[in-house]
Amino acid sequence: MTEPTQNNGAAKDAVVNDATANGSAGAKELPELNDVSQAGDHVGPLKAAMRAGALALLVLGALSLLVWGLISGTEGLWGAGIGWLVGGGFMLLTVVIVLFSSNTSPSMTMGLILGSWLVKAAVLLGILFFLKDKTFYDTAALAVTVILSMVAVLAIETLAVTRTQKLYIS
Repeated sequence: MTEPTQNNGAAKDAVVNDATANGSAGAKELPELNDVSQAGDHVGPLKAAMRAGALALLVLGALSLLVWGLISGTEGLWGAGIGWLVGGGFMLLTVVIVLFSSNTSPSMTMGLILGSWLVKAAVLLGILFFLKDKTFYDTAALAVTVILSMVAVLAIETLAVTRTQKLYIS
């Protein structure tokens, strides 16, 4: 009875060895089927979202500063910089708050999220009130960078969370 299992294992090893010998060397190794070693970490998806969102925000910020700096000069740099900090910073701050409150009760987490949303809304209104009559920044750069930052960070965070292994039954 044990011999067919050993042969079956040898056949699987031969298939894996053939696959690596046929040019897939250097490719990312897939985890073992049914490997749940990382799935029990309930903050793993949040950490993945924060890492991916921060990386996307850095890339988008650099590109936005470069493009708007070339298009509008110093005003474009100021607009892109403010938009980058406001749009992306507020999105990442939400992930940080959820990660911080991940070991609390759901009602405490919801309270922290809603409270931070109110604080972020007040800060945004303050920033917009301060910038209302100022001319040192490009308004188009600010608006485009805020929108792109928010959309990019949200999309990348969503992908990171949905692609992270999760253990549904413990």
